[in-house]
Amino acid sequence: MRSVPNMAVRCWEDLLKSSKKTALVHDGKRKIHYLFEDGKEMAEEYDLTTDDLLVRKWRSRNPLGAPGSWEAEVGEASAALASADSETIKENLSNPVFLRQDTKTTFQWRIRNLPYPKEVFSVAAAPADRCCVVRTANKKYYKRFVVPDLDRCQLPLDGAALSFTHANNTLIISYKKPKEVLTLERDLLRELKKLDSTGQGEGDCKTQ
Repeated sequence: MRSVPNMAVRCWEDLLKSSKKTALVHDGKRKIHYLFEDGKEMAEEYDLTTDDLLVRKWRSRNPLGAPGSWEAEVGEASAALASADSETIKENLSNPVFLRQDTKTTFQWRIRNLPYPKEVFSVAAAPADRCCVVRTANKKYYKRFVVPDLDRCQLPLDGAALSFTHANNTLIISYKKPKEVLTLERDLLRELKKLDSTGQGEGDCKTQ
């Protein structure tokens, strides 16, 4: 059973390495744009000082070949709040906000605007459905979410890797990264840094 996940990790790593990549260092960030053979695009941003992943987003093409909208996987979703009226912004501020902000050793999600004590929350893995489930005893909040990194590498979802805490009206959920993911991320970052050192990646990295 171990050979299948390892093979999947290798396939995903090979796909990343074979993609057309453009690198740009700007404003304290290393920005990488990936173009895959099927036309899908992935954009990432890393902090130059800490090497932390700040943003990862995806874009596909529609049946006519036109690029669609970017969809955030890591980091803030690119909401068009600047063009919204002030009343809409005020209403949105009170709603729960779900986003992912990883650390070097964990996948991490934050759900803001949840003003309930920690004991109200339950966070569990649903391996059969390949997702994690957040619910509250008072039935005020329910959320299911996947871990795309595990799906891409076909790694099992382990409930023992999940933990959570609550502070400042924010639920913080952490999932300890498997060793296969840690190795992949380390090797990939090494390759991305070579893009800068070889002078590749000049021009627009298409992450805007």
